[in-house]
Amino acid sequence: MGSVKDLLIMRKATKDRCGTGRFTFSDRYSVFDWGEMPDLIPHKGEALTLMTAFFFERLEEAGIPTHYRGIVSDGGVVPLSKLPRPERTMEVRLVRVLRPGLRRDHTYDYSLFKEETGNRLIPLEIIYRNFLPEGSSFVKRVQNGSILLRDYGLDQIPHPEDRLSRPIFDFSTKLEPTDRYLTPAEAMDISGLAPPAFQRAQDILHQVNLLINRILAPLGLVNVDGKIELGMGDKNELMVVDALGTPDECRFYFQGFHVSKEVARIHYRGTDWYRSVEAAKREDRETWKERVSQPPPFLPPELRTLISAMYRSLANAVTGRIWYPDTPSLDAVVRSLKEAAL
Repeated sequence: MGSVKDLLIMRKATKDRCGTGRFTFSDRYSVFDWGEMPDLIPHKGEALTLMTAFFFERLEEAGIPTHYRGIVSDGGVVPLSKLPRPERTMEVRLVRVLRPGLRRDHTYDYSLFKEETGNRLIPLEIIYRNFLPEGSSFVKRVQNGSILLRDYGLDQIPHPEDRLSRPIFDFSTKLEPTDRYLTPAEAMDISGLAPPAFQRAQDILHQVNLLINRILAPLGLVNVDGKIELGMGDKNELMVVDALGTPDECRFYFQGFHVSKEVARIHYRGTDWYRSVEAAKREDRETWKERVSQPPPFLPPELRTLISAMYRSLANAVTGRIWYPDTPSLDAVVRSLKEAAL
């Protein structure tokens, strides 16, 4: 499923009933919508499984429905507290993934999502922003005039290190070849949700953001921004699906330094491959990947090792359990990343 997770369908989802499946979080990674990159980050899949299971369990305790059922270990499905060692497979309830149609004018037709109300994926990525760091897509959209600050209650772009007085909620497409940002009205329209359900989706996002903030703050971690995905379950209740609270879904700071997938993005932004990707996207948002003639380069071995240690140290810190006893502390990993001149 996608470029970084594999999906085993054990019972197929139908219109009337959720299915059952197992996500296996791989060591693959993806940046800039490219898909699978050429190398692997050791132990990344395990670390993501541990962190997302931890946050799913905290959401369930807070009364927020999720599709999480447990982690697969030794032939069974167990909560994180009973997991004997790091694993990379999580059992979940499955919803149907409906696909928008493609019109002749190359726009997408989401009318199906208004007709099919039950047991389906909501075709949105729902984003919270607590800061607007350098390189933020939000800032770029302000600068190119595609959005207006006043529509978000701002009169100027805040300094990258200044927390917003209230989070910005943002929306993008989930099921198109390249993520496309949407206004709230556009997001509600393509979601197929009625206004009360769309408001509920934003309430869930707010609760997720508060939960992640509360857990990370004592660890010295800053929750810069992140996203969630939602599904509509058997009883037409919204539930959090996919993954959340990980350095792939969120952007975190530690001591003013990125500790998330952004570390890999920063490296690749300095490559000719990235410049080719950006040029191709400007030419055609649909077929851009076919226009990039060169493959992405491998990560430098030292950086790949440090990124692996970053994922493992985050899993230790966030879950409050030492899954990787030989992994340096997050403080030590960040010092090494800074010394690598990132």
